[in-house]
Amino acid sequence: MQAFTNHPASVGETYGQHLVSASSFAIRMLWGAIACFLHGLFPFAFTTTGSDQIRLLHEKMVTNRHRQAVRLQADTAEVPSDAARQNA
Repeated sequence: MQAFTNHPASVGETYGQHLVSASSFAIRMLWGAIACFLHGLFPFAFTTTGSDQIRLLHEKMVTNRHRQAVRLQADTAEVPSDAARQNA
């Protein structure tokens, strides 16, 4: 069972959340691939679709995950106790 939960947990997701997220990535990559193929056949069509998908996926995967990690660290930072605040 850990084979299904270790990686999703490492990125802060449940198995179901990871399934949905990975599936949305797959659909975007598939759409980008189809658009690139069609652009190869018809150079006037889909001129930015492939690069748009890459930028969007990068934003979702790298930038947002970094923001999530920073937020998680801030949320889990130890709040000083009353005694510690009085001694400060």
